[in-house]
Amino acid sequence: MNRLILCAALFLGFFVQKANAQDKVATTFNTSLEKYYVLKNALAADKAEEAQQAAVALQSAVKAVPHAGFKNDAQHQVWMKESALILTQAAELAKSTELKSQRKNFEGISLAFIKATQALALNNSEAYVQYCPMGKFSWLNEVKEIQNPYYGNAMYDCGSVKNTIGKK
Repeated sequence: MNRLILCAALFLGFFVQKANAQDKVATTFNTSLEKYYVLKNALAADKAEEAQQAAVALQSAVKAVPHAGFKNDAQHQVWMKESALILTQAAELAKSTELKSQRKNFEGISLAFIKATQALALNNSEAYVQYCPMGKFSWLNEVKEIQNPYYGNAMYDCGSVKNTIGKK
């Protein structure tokens, strides 16, 4: 009887530990997504200095996503690939004081975040994939209304919603 209780406790402990690890991945991923939105909003408002600061914060948030706790190896591989791209582009963006250069780096960050958000399905709120036909750029937005980070105030509402990634 004691062995049965011990086995059951170990079995339940394993699943609780795994669930906690998955919760940490989801929480930290959503924090990184929020930092992405801060960066997107700075670029949409033509604020280069704020974009630099947001890129630094984004790097920290992406690095905080743990490597253990993904639902499966495929998810982990997606995150490893896309987060590496995000980190590289965010580091470059943080070095620049010029909006044009920052927006070029943001393009890579956006594509990686779109892929990661779609593949991981960890977002705790809807994410809108938006597209600007003028520059053929895509980005994620936390609201349905267009906020174009590639052209800022010059064409703030240029674009359309191409897809909605439902919350988990």
